[in-house]
Parts: sequence; C-alpha cells; structure tokens
Amino acid sequence: MFLLLPFDSLVVNLLGISLTVLFTLLLVFIIVPAIFGVSFGIRRIYMKTLLKIFRWATLRIERGAKEKNHPLYKPYVNGIIAKEPTSLEEEIKEIRRSGSSKALDTPEFELSDIFYFCRKGIETIMDDEVTKRFSAEELESWNLLSRTNYNFQYISLRLTVLWGLGVLIRYCFLLPLRIALAFTGISLLVVGTTVVGYLPNGRENRPQNGGICVANHTSPIDVIILASDGYYAMVGQIHGGLMGVIQRAVVKACPHVWFERSEVKDRHLVAKRLTEHVQDKSKLPILIFPEGTCINNTSVMMFKKGSFEIGATVYPVAIKYDPQFGDAFWNSSKYGMVTYLLRMMTSWAIVCSVWYLPPMTRQPEEDAVQFANRVKSAIARQGGLVDLLWDGGLKREKVKDTFKEEQQKLYSKTIVGNHEDRSRS
Repeated sequence: MFLLLPFDSLVVNLLGISLTVLFTLLLVFIIVPAIFGVSFGIRRIYMKTLLKIFRWATLRIERGAKEKNHPLYKPYVNGIIAKEPTSLEEEIKEIRRSGSSKALDTPEFELSDIFYFCRKGIETIMDDEVTKRFSAEELESWNLLSRTNYNFQYISLRLTVLWGLGVLIRYCFLLPLRIALAFTGISLLVVGTTVVGYLPNGRENRPQNGGICVANHTSPIDVIILASDGYYAMVGQIHGGLMGVIQRAVVKACPHVWFERSEVKDRHLVAKRLTEHVQDKSKLPILIFPEGTCINNTSVMMFKKGSFEIGATVYPVAIKYDPQFGDAFWNSSKYGMVTYLLRMMTSWAIVCSVWYLPPMTRQPEEDAVQFANRVKSAIARQGGLVDLLWDGGLKREKVKDTFKEEQQKLYSKTIVGNHEDRSRS
C-alpha cells in the first residue's frame, strides 16, 4: 500500500487549501455578486491603486533618467510624419510654384510633378496608416507589463522589485483565478443555454423591433462584453473544437446565424439569411462587427456594406478599451488564440467603455456605402477613434487596383480639367 511521506502530505494539504480558497473567493466575490448585480467596490479600489502605481513608476522613470542623463522615451504621437489635409491639385501647384517658370495651370505634364508622387510614396512607406493599426498601441507611460517605447533605457532597483512583484501577482494569483473563472463561466454557459433551450419562449426575451447592432472590433471578447449587457443573435462561420462546442450550445437557447465556410463568400446568401432573421420580430437583434477584423483600439476602419444593404434599423455601439491596464487588441497575425488568452489573463485588468448610440436608419438619398460611412463616423466620434476609409482586409491582402486607378484619375483630372477651363476662358 502506497503511503504519503510527511512532506508529500503537506504539499497535498496546501494544494487542497489553495484550491478551496481560490474557488471560495471566486464564488463569494465574483460569481454570486455578478448574479445579483452587487458590487463590493473592490474593482474600483483595484483600478485606483494601479493608476497610482503607474503614475509613480512613470515619474520615477523620468526623474531617474534626468539624474543619469539617459534619454527619455518619446511622447506618443498618432503618426511619424506631420501631415496637413491638402488636395493633390494644391500640392502639385505648390511644387510648380517653387520650382517651375511655367504657368501654374499649364495642362502639360511637368517633370516636377514626379516629386509629389515620390514624396507620397516614401511617406506611405515610412508612416503607413493601415499597417500600424494592426500593431499594439504605444503608451505614454510604463504599465509594468512591457517597455512601451524603444528609447526607454533607465531602470532602478525599486522599479525592478515592483515589476517582479507584479509578475508574481499576475501569474500566481490573477492567472489561476481567471482560468478558474473562465472554466466556470464556459461550463455555466454550456449548461445554462442547454437548459434554456428546453424552456418555452418567453415574451421577455423578444426584442421590441428587429434590428442590427453594429460595433467597432478590437478583441474577441467584444462579444462577451456586449452580451453581458444585452441579448444578441451572433453571426459567424461554423467552427470546430472548443468554439464549435460553444456555438452548438448557444444556438439551443436562441437562433443564431451560422454559415459554413463555403457559404461565407456568397454575398446574396448571407444577405438573404440576415434579411430573414431581421424580418422575424420574435428573434433577437443581430450583432455584427462590419470591419471584419480586429483593429488596435485607436481607429475605426472601413465598414463592409453588406450589413447596411438589408434595410434594417442599425443600433451603433462604440467600444474603447483603456490600454493602461492591459492591451485587449488581438493581433491574429502574430498570436494564436491560446497565446492571446494567456496575455489577456496575465494583464492587470481589462477595462473598457461602451456607448450605445441612438438608432440610425438609411436615408432615401443614401446608398449602402454612404450609410455605412455615416454609422462608422458616429462610432469613431463617440469613442474618440480615428476614422479611416481603408479596408481592414489590407491586413492580409494587397491594395486593390481601384485605389491606384483613383489616384491616377485624380491626377488626370487635374491636368485635363485645367486645360478645359483655360479653353473655355
């Protein structure tokens, strides 16, 4: 018969006590209060404490760097190159004014015009508005998670001890607690939605009117954040593995719109399924992220027009994460889902603001693209995000020829238009 040594018995007892304490904290301070909508104020105190520590660390870095004549990190800026909003025609006229003796409105091509396109090309390479939206947002201060600027050099003993203490807290306390919470939450989700699927439909679950909830997209947890405050029908591709288990579980509680991989690219089929869902007033509003990919919490990129073609009422939602406590952006090109979840669970906290904007409908004179841009501008304005016209698909695809042709037509119009104007005069 196998007998435990005194040391082994002590380890087992300590492990059992630790797990008991962990699940007790989870149940008493998180699960039960969340069920009844009660808050003990622990999160608020936790956030205020972190902000004070971050401010102290930043001041200590700045003071220590000045004392030892180390270069300070650069302040955060939205772009590397300062740009002024000018048109192609105005800039070419400026170049001709400074380096040409010909009339500014001459219709002929001038060699100096090349410099405009050369400068624009170099600026785009050096300060690409699209690519930098898929890199982690750079902070003005250190949040004890990473060095947020490559020029940072100064470090002290107290900062090192503080960082080490933070690592112990994040990996030895917060990570196990969050893994246990995630396991418990997913288990309750699967069991709860399965049970709800066998219950008769209640009037309290029916939306007042059909519609589409549209939001900017930063992280896969955007869905969880919005679902914690309302009920939505999800739209997406059918997956396997753990995601497939969750999809099959939630579809038992209410109808969602899942597509096979071969159906996703069929725009007419997608539009038909969405229209049928919205027209059925007994079904929940659809939750859609029209960008089609995660953006790094600084901008809103082009909305795909498909969601705005079906004539439903659109309910815009703006989501903005606070990067001081942790980076919620999922760079899917760099991190897999498991790595991303590990980074999330070892951050200090995930804090975000959510704004529910007034419902919007398509105006008679608007097409789907104009309507999508109007909704996108409203979300960007409310969330303090940069409103970009670029397609998020450029993250994985090349620039479409239509963008190049648009610039060519614009330059051609500048020359031909000036020629026509001079002929009429």
